[in-house]
Amino acid sequence: MAPHHDIAVVGYGPTGLAAASLLGRLGHRVVVCERWTALYGLPRLTHIDDETARTVQAAGDVEEALRDSSPCEYLWVNGKGETLVRIPATPDGPMGYPDHISMYQPDVEQAIDKRLRGYGTVDVRQGWAVTGLDQDDDGVTLRLCGWNTETSCADGPRDEVRARYVIAADGSRSGVRELLGVEREDFGFNESWVNIDTEWLRPQPPEFAYGTQYCDPARGHMTINIGTTRQRFEFAVLPGETREEMTAPETAWRLLRDYHDLGPDDVRITRQLVYGFEARIATRWRTGRVFLAGDAAHTMPPYLGQGACSGIRDATNLAWKLHLVLGGLAPDALLDTYESERRPHVTALTHMAIGLGKVANTHDVEAAAARDAAFFAGKVPPPPPFPPLSGGVLRKEAGTPVGTLTPQGRVRLADGRTGRLDDLTGYGFTLVTAEDSTAALGPERLARLERLGCAMVALDTVDDLDGQHREYLYLLGAVAYVARPDFVLFGTAVDSTDLCALVDDLDAALSGASGTVGAAV
Repeated sequence: MAPHHDIAVVGYGPTGLAAASLLGRLGHRVVVCERWTALYGLPRLTHIDDETARTVQAAGDVEEALRDSSPCEYLWVNGKGETLVRIPATPDGPMGYPDHISMYQPDVEQAIDKRLRGYGTVDVRQGWAVTGLDQDDDGVTLRLCGWNTETSCADGPRDEVRARYVIAADGSRSGVRELLGVEREDFGFNESWVNIDTEWLRPQPPEFAYGTQYCDPARGHMTINIGTTRQRFEFAVLPGETREEMTAPETAWRLLRDYHDLGPDDVRITRQLVYGFEARIATRWRTGRVFLAGDAAHTMPPYLGQGACSGIRDATNLAWKLHLVLGGLAPDALLDTYESERRPHVTALTHMAIGLGKVANTHDVEAAAARDAAFFAGKVPPPPPFPPLSGGVLRKEAGTPVGTLTPQGRVRLADGRTGRLDDLTGYGFTLVTAEDSTAALGPERLARLERLGCAMVALDTVDDLDGQHREYLYLLGAVAYVARPDFVLFGTAVDSTDLCALVDDLDAALSGASGTVGAAV
């Protein structure tokens, strides 16, 4: 049976939404299989970073998605309220957004859902659970069963869909991962916290307009604004406290009163449940034509705010690689670089999140006092910067930041169009040069770039409104650079001869002409 779809996406949370929208935008036939009949409609994540906001820009109407959002500052304090760490908000980060954004997840999901349904190539099947799969040399057949929301069981009608590749973004309890028999490595972090989401019944007080992590050995807790009209509160579940007790309404009101002096005249509770915080990574992310992504591939504690951001990175990494393979522009081996690029990155973030989680969950009073003293004495080093990609589809260059993220500023094109760079260049590779380089590249290389869908931006022909792109080239010491569709710096060129080599190396890395797909010599 020939595949009816290019890609099947299982799961319709942030990772699945991003993957389906980006692939639909690239013109592929996508089917989404989601057991729930509608979007969740409540926030699970409350924070995204600027890189994720840039992906939301590519996948949906970002203004609509972030209509109730704000830059977010984070404060970590001890049990006495004394500041341990302050992480200020940066309203204008290099990606075109604040580096920490407090937002309302349903707005983001609705904006992406609305965009992808307009492509005409994405078939969203909500109310269908995946109960089985078979794959062969040509594609994957997913067996579906209607999901009963009343009984939370798959006992409805049966159906099948077939696609050339599958992205399983069906959450930490991934049914697809179970069908594939993929185990997870457990990093040994396990904590339970009760989550209480609220809406303000009065203007949000200033002391709640940012995130605060209370590292109290008696009971760790936190609060963060969800935009300007909502607030999340979380409290550690202590030994002896039961899930039933912690999800009782009277418990929520007691905690809000005791820790924040808030009551029913201040907020309305919209959700209350106990979350288990864990850190686990699947032992393999690819099985034949099926890829695990998002929480299906990795989970981490929430203290770094990178769980969903990492899942969306998975989606952006997979989307452009699947696009090239499905279009015959790269061999299937390119897809192996998905895990080799993403696993080290997300593993590093997981360890960082665990480290922060240990700070927040120090229950021993003496250990907490020692921790506080170390912070006050300046003996606690700052967290390391996020790691760059260390392998995969990157040009091998000495002394340049390949694998890091490229900036996005506002530009005005010669035809008068003005906006963020990505909105004007589209979703794909981008070659940014100091000067028009069409003559230097020649027709053959230009044709190769066109086949890749690579946008070309010559800064001497556009108005670099924020000066961001010229400054970036200056800092690189380069006359040109290539950005991948996931905003990662592939490589740079120092002169016109090197520019031609840069384009050749990109072609070799994608085609495998250099000997190994992903390796650019």
